Amino acid sequence: MFRRAIVRAPGPNFAEGLTTVNLGVPDTERALAQHAAYCEALERCGLALTRLPADVRHADATFVEDTAVLTPRGAILTRPGAASRAGEVEAIRGPLAAFYRGFRTIEAPGTLDGGDVCEAEGLMLIGISARTNEAGAGQLAALMEEEGIRCALVDIREVPGILHLKSGVAYLGDGRFVAIDALVRHPALRGCDVVPVDPSEAYASNCVRVNSRLLFAAGYPRLETELRRLGYDLLRLEMSEFQKMDGGLSCLSLRF
Repeated sequence: MFRRAIVRAPGPNFAEGLTTVNLGVPDTERALAQHAAYCEALERCGLALTRLPADVRHADATFVEDTAVLTPRGAILTRPGAASRAGEVEAIRGPLAAFYRGFRTIEAPGTLDGGDVCEAEGLMLIGISARTNEAGAGQLAALMEEEGIRCALVDIREVPGILHLKSGVAYLGDGRFVAIDALVRHPALRGCDVVPVDPSEAYASNCVRVNSRLLFAAGYPRLETELRRLGYDLLRLEMSEFQKMDGGLSCLSLRF
C-alpha cells in the first residue's frame, strides 16, 4: 500500500528538457493541466501529496521518479545518466529527508535513473539503458540484495523506441506484468503472467498500480479493454505533453 507521493510541477522551461522523440513542442499550460489531473488521481488513490514547486534550473525536474529509489529500508539517491539532470538529486534530498533519516547513494562511475527500476514484490528488474549503466545497475542490485530483494538486469540498449525500462514494462501486482513485444519473453519475466502490449500502443505499457487503482494513459483502447477485462479499475489520464518529452505516468511521482 502506498500512502504518500512526492510530485513536482513542470516549470515554464519544461519544453527545453531532454527528449529522444519527435512529437512536437509540448504546450506548457496543457502540461500543467495534465499534471494537476495526475495529482488529483493520486489523491483519489488515497495518497497524501508533497507538492514541490517548479525547479526552473532543471527543465526535466518534473520527472521526479528518476532521482531516487525508495524501499522499505530507506531511500537511495540515484545518479542520473544525463549530466544536465545531476542537480535534481540534491533538490530532492530535502523533501525526502522529511520521511527518511538517511540516504544511500549511487556513486561514480555508476549512473542510474529511477525510470529503469521496476519493483515487483520481492523482485526488482533493473534496466541497463542509455541512462543507467552496468556499474549503476550493479550498485543498486547489491544494495537490494542486502534487503533480501532478488534482482534481474534487463539490457534495453538495443530495444528501439524506449528510453527507460519502465517505458516498456510495468508491474500490475499479483505476479502480473504488462510488457512490449521486445520484452514479453525476456528471461527475467519467465514464469510470470505477462499481458502483451500491441506495438501500436507501446506507450501505454507505462501504467502504474497505485493501491486498488491503475493509472493508465488515455488513448490506447486495446490495452485498456484487456486490463478492464482482467478486473483492473483504471483511471485514464491525458499524457500527451509529457509523452513529447519521453515522460510517462510513473515518471511524475515518487510513491511510498
